[in-house]
Amino acid sequence: MFEVVIGLEVHVQLNTKTKLFCSCATSFNHKQNTNTCPTCLALPGALPVLNKEVLQKAVMLGTALGATINRTSYFDRKSYFYPDSPTAYQITQFYTPVIQNGSLDIDLEDGTKKTIRVGFAHIEADAGKNIHEGDLSKVDLNRAGTPLLEIVTQPDMRSADEAILYLKKLHSIIRYLDIGDANMQEGSFRVDVNVSIRPKGDEKLYTRVEVKNINSFKFIEKAIEVEVRRQSEAWEDGVYDTEIRQETRLFDQVKIETRSMRGKEEAADYRYFPEPDLLKAVVTDEMMEKYSKIPELPDAKRDRFINEFGLNAYNAGVITASVEMAQFFEEMMAEGISAKNATTWLTVELLARLKGDVNISNTPVNAKKLGTLVKRIEDQSVSGKAAKEVLDYLMENDSDVDSAIDTLGLKQVTDMGAIEAICDEIIAANPEKVEQLKGGKDKLFGFFVGQVMKASKGSANPQVVNEILKAKLG
Repeated sequence: MFEVVIGLEVHVQLNTKTKLFCSCATSFNHKQNTNTCPTCLALPGALPVLNKEVLQKAVMLGTALGATINRTSYFDRKSYFYPDSPTAYQITQFYTPVIQNGSLDIDLEDGTKKTIRVGFAHIEADAGKNIHEGDLSKVDLNRAGTPLLEIVTQPDMRSADEAILYLKKLHSIIRYLDIGDANMQEGSFRVDVNVSIRPKGDEKLYTRVEVKNINSFKFIEKAIEVEVRRQSEAWEDGVYDTEIRQETRLFDQVKIETRSMRGKEEAADYRYFPEPDLLKAVVTDEMMEKYSKIPELPDAKRDRFINEFGLNAYNAGVITASVEMAQFFEEMMAEGISAKNATTWLTVELLARLKGDVNISNTPVNAKKLGTLVKRIEDQSVSGKAAKEVLDYLMENDSDVDSAIDTLGLKQVTDMGAIEAICDEIIAANPEKVEQLKGGKDKLFGFFVGQVMKASKGSANPQVVNEILKAKLG
């Protein structure tokens, strides 16, 4: 009955060494209120100076989005008061943003692509952080003045699934470009969701509600679903015009509901005017030449993995969704192993063993170790089953692969003479079963294979065992 209309605003904290308009360090973990100075504290007489690294990173993002990069952009002053904003205004770009008219393609479940238009992305200064402890509220201004790129889409998404696909793709691009760590838990990738509904077939845009600062993909999806349900019920109950108003709402992660925060401001409420303390921001020819040469992005890397390594589209998509996974895979492939085995041991075996704070970036089994382990499977130094034990051992012990195999006694025996001697012993010890097998009980062949593997403590090469037993038992 209803069509959902979604637009997204994403605030990406840039990983510059210093803040947007001063030389204070940008850090999430430093002691509260230590990375501050007269400029980011807005003390009288202190003037901002633009950090050119921010412009460089904007050029990279604009290139990745296929956007227009305004070679000259301007800063504006947005007036509002919050306790964590010492200036009582925000320096942003309202009239002439640095990036305009870009787009990003998402891959839908049915195999088709959909283009999400990015209206603009602009540079702005972040506020500080409010810390609430019981009845006491504190303000940490370490983050005040940290550079942000706010990336704003057109209302092109029609479901929570499409919104999450867009956000995951954008998150991946930010990480591939290395312009920000995009850590949602630390607030360096913050999402505001604009949601409205309309009768199917209607082209009119109805009242949009903004759900602000949601810090995980899971909760973004829930917030959209909850807000769509709230608006749909209001429409069906005939109270849409009175209950649904343009406002900012918060998402309660415990109650799984949105609740009103404040009325949504219009541009006039912020009293935008040109920032008097800053010159225009100019992207030079040299800057364009250097920073428009961006790294290989997820879609291009996925296509290359399909063509170069023969991966299927699904596995290539999983591996290239994260720059860390893609780099890990390529380092494994440098060991001269098959792409099929590399994929299995990375996406199934290793990922299943990453728990808690251990992830692909800090796993004790690095790409070279895992690639070497796969190589030992392929050269039959160790069986696939035994390799899982080796991987478990390597997760807990600082050892190279070959030493771990020797320590665990799992080196696979491929010597024909040694395996043949074991086969002879097992056959001699089970004459009745030999006769039954020759009499037609074919299933007993598995018994002999199992007994040989047991006698060799799993070290015999199963393929060699099968070949010898077939020759001896007929």
